[in-house]
Amino acid sequence: MGDVASPLEGPAVFFDGVTARRRDATLRLGDALEICDGEASATRWPYDDVRRADGGPGVLRLSCRSAPELARLDVRDEAMKAALSRRCARLEGEGAASSGNVAKIVGWSLAAAVSIALIAIYGVPLAAERITALVPVALEARLGEAVANQVEAIFGAEACANPEGRAAFDKLFGGLAAQAGLARAATASVRNSAVANAFAIPGDRIYVLGALIDKARSPDELAGVLAHELGHAAHRDGLREMIASGGTAFLFGLLLGDVSGSGAIILASRTLLDASHSRAAEAAADAFAATTMRALGRSTAPLGEFLIRLTGEEKTGMIALLASHPLSQDRLAELKRQDQPATGAALLSDAEWKALKAICKAGR
Repeated sequence: MGDVASPLEGPAVFFDGVTARRRDATLRLGDALEICDGEASATRWPYDDVRRADGGPGVLRLSCRSAPELARLDVRDEAMKAALSRRCARLEGEGAASSGNVAKIVGWSLAAAVSIALIAIYGVPLAAERITALVPVALEARLGEAVANQVEAIFGAEACANPEGRAAFDKLFGGLAAQAGLARAATASVRNSAVANAFAIPGDRIYVLGALIDKARSPDELAGVLAHELGHAAHRDGLREMIASGGTAFLFGLLLGDVSGSGAIILASRTLLDASHSRAAEAAADAFAATTMRALGRSTAPLGEFLIRLTGEEKTGMIALLASHPLSQDRLAELKRQDQPATGAALLSDAEWKALKAICKAGR
């Protein structure tokens, strides 16, 4: 105990627990721990009251049971750390944050983070799959109205309505929808946009953006895309995607029947427009499109050729259709495998196709 009679001194950083001010202090080890921070009187901490607190790497952080609750002392000097450890017999006692406790906290935190990640990757999609089947059609229709409001806010409220073009589009889509045999009537509209895309939203609503029609070279190319979107509608993929991305607020809204006023609707709607469906969902929509086109006596090849051509046209990155419908080699191979020569009547006449190409132009 001879070193107690000869006080040691060393630097430290002191927080008095009353103010937020950081103070450079000098420690003196006598019959108690004295903290001198340049003020008239030193602060004294009895050794038996000193406990270890949570601190960063290389720092011995101390608290005192008889000091203000938030008072802390940071010691970096190795000799002072060793001297304090010898004197403070209850350093690891009740109320102390031992290195083992810190390790446990870090371990549990990492486990929680991994659990959240696993839930996001596996649990949420699984839950979305189960919940989608339970959502009533009427509630999905209300949800579709809320999403449609977001679509119109982004792409404009007015649909392309050149009379001859609209008549041709209705003929093309009507023939596909009738052949597809959806349980619920689907609707489709064209919006004037420089973005080449098409997408289905909950409530069996399909939107086609004008640039996609501009890039299509035949009615069969556009029909393949429309049939693909009808597949997403038939499988309720838009609803499933929104449930997976909308979060707990959105799920509670579904449970309570409130799908119009939640901010989660806006987030989920925009996520639906930007995000891609799963590979399985895309493959299923391709198969639906192929079945529909074959039933009309039309080839499945134009859909794959259209997507390939769009990929080649874009030099700086994927256009919107491919960003939201990622094209994979297995999808292309399957579309080619299901192809057959066209035996049915043309979906549109040359005049009707010309009118459809001008659907977003002013009426004549």
